[in-house]
Amino acid sequence: MSARYQFAGTTAVEISASIESGIRAAALPPGAPLPAVRPLAAQLGVSPATVARAYQELRQRGLIVTAGRHGTRVRPRPPVAARRSALRPSAAPGLRDLSRGEPDPQLLPPLGPYLAALAADAGPPVGYSAAGVLPELAEAARDRLTADGVPAGELTLTGGALDGIERLLGAHLRPGDAVAVEDPGWANLLDLVAALGLRPIGVLVDDDGPLVAGVAAALAAGARALIVTSRAQNPTGAAVTADRAAGLRTLLAGRSDLLLIEDDHAAELARVPLHPLAGATPTWAFVRSVSKPFGPDLRLAVLVGDETTVARVAGRARVGAGWVSTVLQRLVLALWREPAVAELVDRAAGSYEHRRTALVDALAGRGLPAHGRSGINVWLPVADETSALTALRDAGWSVAPGSLYRIAGPPGLRITVSPLADADVGPLADALARAVRPIPPPGFTA
Repeated sequence: MSARYQFAGTTAVEISASIESGIRAAALPPGAPLPAVRPLAAQLGVSPATVARAYQELRQRGLIVTAGRHGTRVRPRPPVAARRSALRPSAAPGLRDLSRGEPDPQLLPPLGPYLAALAADAGPPVGYSAAGVLPELAEAARDRLTADGVPAGELTLTGGALDGIERLLGAHLRPGDAVAVEDPGWANLLDLVAALGLRPIGVLVDDDGPLVAGVAAALAAGARALIVTSRAQNPTGAAVTADRAAGLRTLLAGRSDLLLIEDDHAAELARVPLHPLAGATPTWAFVRSVSKPFGPDLRLAVLVGDETTVARVAGRARVGAGWVSTVLQRLVLALWREPAVAELVDRAAGSYEHRRTALVDALAGRGLPAHGRSGINVWLPVADETSALTALRDAGWSVAPGSLYRIAGPPGLRITVSPLADADVGPLADALARAVRPIPPPGFTA
């Protein structure tokens, strides 16, 4: 694709703008290779140093990535808005789409009755001087976190988990700093790290969470922050166990140079105990979103941590967005207080556990070891993502390629179980078995 794109510019700024324009228009789609520095410099009649500066600026903004012998390419999800016609299309007609990583809409609590109740008891409008974290929401949040063993003294709110993580990284780190992240890990987080100009260091994950040896290696390599998913890790479903938490706490104890961030996005949906690391380092934060249990459109997360860290996040918000809507806060508080909603969330957690376990067991019965201890996703290691994805699409299924979630870890597929019915599990497992281990053609001999 890049061979047909007309690069332009005589300065580093113009060249980088030309490439960004191509990305926005999808003339340079995600993963597209870019010319090597010297050939492009010769084509444009500029020095190699000029092209190198343009590439460096694009790398720092997270639009492109250099991958050794694979050359320089557009990132899988570059942080720049594409034209509407260039946005990622939905699954083709006829395909069962298991790629999105979203909760089942049928299992989310209906918001209408609670919005109506808020409207009926709206009270006077909230002004700028009176806005902020509602005391009653803060009290309820502290109670919920304390019940899970999370120290919840200093508290603020952010517009979702990723917003909280972005504010934390921005408050403590600078472009070029290294961040230890799970590998495979949350694609949105990897995109954010790239967009902030930070350097990711991958830490391998097993079913019990990040490997202690991997975290130790990342610290030795200069990581200034560590981000850990407590439960329902995306994409593997890993959940930090008591033993793993103890090992990580021992490793991290007293590391005053490290920002520790925990992401408990699944919260009540996880169906496994929480074993927090909160407080293992002097500088820490624990973030819990409401989006997975209560609905993706509820952009609110509770963030607790040490006094300095929470003050920095709250202070930065004050000079930017200001506060999380008090209307949204009141809605979340009403959902937390309603026993019927708690029962619905518990049923949803049980449903996801049933679907996830059924698929993992079905794959194991076909000789395919998959991972999915908690959450709404299953991770299936494969030898070749491209051939497996193609075979699955031919069989009528769409899943997410592991390349979106990996830094240097082995390939795999992420399968979201929330759209699955019981009757789907067997046919999907059969299709995966055929896709991962294709039947040899006639006459083939081992």
